[in-house]
Amino acid sequence: MNDKSPRYIKIDDWYFEIKMVRALKVDKYGEPYSAIANCNINGDAMYIDGLLTKKEEDFTKQDFMTFYKFSQRLGVSEFSYQRYQDGKSVHKTVKTPKITNINDESSQESVFVTESLIRLVK
Repeated sequence: MNDKSPRYIKIDDWYFEIKMVRALKVDKYGEPYSAIANCNINGDAMYIDGLLTKKEEDFTKQDFMTFYKFSQRLGVSEFSYQRYQDGKSVHKTVKTPKITNINDESSQESVFVTESLIRLVK
């Protein structure tokens, strides 16, 4: 996958648009997975639906950051999900800053800059 993948692909007279993605947490594709989620993309937002983990597995901060990075690569402005915390259903929406690709002419490397996640409050 490229650092910024397109959400649509044109072949001949057809555009193929990515609207749904199934995510599997597994070391090697094809092996039994420890978590699964469906990601539905609508416009500039993504909804993570059906996020399930095995009983002994938790959805970790590292897992969250993986979905965050995936949202950035797709170019969506936010993603949302629903989880149970303390026996209550909680809906959360996370803003996803845009990734800007800055090419350094003196080297062959690209630098990716994201908007700040920190907001100052008076």
